[in-house]
Amino acid sequence: MSLHTQWTPVCRVEDIPVLGSRTVRRPVGLDVAVFRDAAGGVFALLDRCPHKGGPLSQGIVFDQRVACPLHNWTIGLADGCAQAPDEGCTPRFAVRVADGLVHLDARELATHATDPTRPVAGPPTRRRESA
Repeated sequence: MSLHTQWTPVCRVEDIPVLGSRTVRRPVGLDVAVFRDAAGGVFALLDRCPHKGGPLSQGIVFDQRVACPLHNWTIGLADGCAQAPDEGCTPRFAVRVADGLVHLDARELATHATDPTRPVAGPPTRRRESA
């Protein structure tokens, strides 16, 4: 983080349930999930599990981790990384809490991890056979 970071307020701390989350929509890319642990720590990760793209914001928060709702992978809130033996990380976002407000870095919101997408569920498509 540079000294010239532009912080964007996204919610009040109490808007995030203890051991819960809240999502922040972005104009480009997937939402950012903002989590709160039992000690009052606030963390922000891309709302996408590194395994199969599950929405981490819908997972169970415990200690400083979240369990993905799809396959129960455990992701660290501080670093975004899966707990061994699983491997992979989801992008983190810088967080600042001041005067009861949660702020995210405006530049990161606009540019960080805008490429990942969430997998689309549905029936497999069949190829047409040439006649």
